[in-house]
Amino acid sequence: MDKFVLIKPNFNYESDIEAFRKEMLEADSSMDGTGPLRRMENIIEWLEFNKKCENEESAPENWVPCEQFIYVREADNKIVGMIQFRHYFNEFLEKYGGHIGYSVRPDERRKGYAKHMLADCLKVCKAYGLKEVLITCIQGNEGSKYTILANNGEYESTIYCEPDNVYLERYWIHL
Repeated sequence: MDKFVLIKPNFNYESDIEAFRKEMLEADSSMDGTGPLRRMENIIEWLEFNKKCENEESAPENWVPCEQFIYVREADNKIVGMIQFRHYFNEFLEKYGGHIGYSVRPDERRKGYAKHMLADCLKVCKAYGLKEVLITCIQGNEGSKYTILANNGEYESTIYCEPDNVYLERYWIHL
């Protein structure tokens, strides 16, 4: 299998972040784990936003400190996915969002990348000091469900997320 690296996004990846965003929008993908990338056309603005989110003092109101990562295939330096680790919960994350959100680029799906990207991010969570991680997925998203189960996710419950009008499955992963 190809080698991948989980890194914090930076200016060197500006054009590929733009391409990732464009592909996700064209596919009408949910863009979980990308922060406000859906609404931010200016990638530099998005990179600066991510930097602010890393510290409690500078994180925007209603956000918790979080770390944004891109998952890069080393062979061609292409971003295949994005994943975000939230350090702790606010009310919304505790109910619906969990500690981690992730997305895989449409043309790179069904290749097992999400499973490995999540496994690498779980190492970051453990190093941060978490003992368990909550991850949610939309009911019926079999790819995401498989990704979580492949990383030892334990099903807790299914809840209705009124803001998004979807049912979410909640899973815990013990680190």
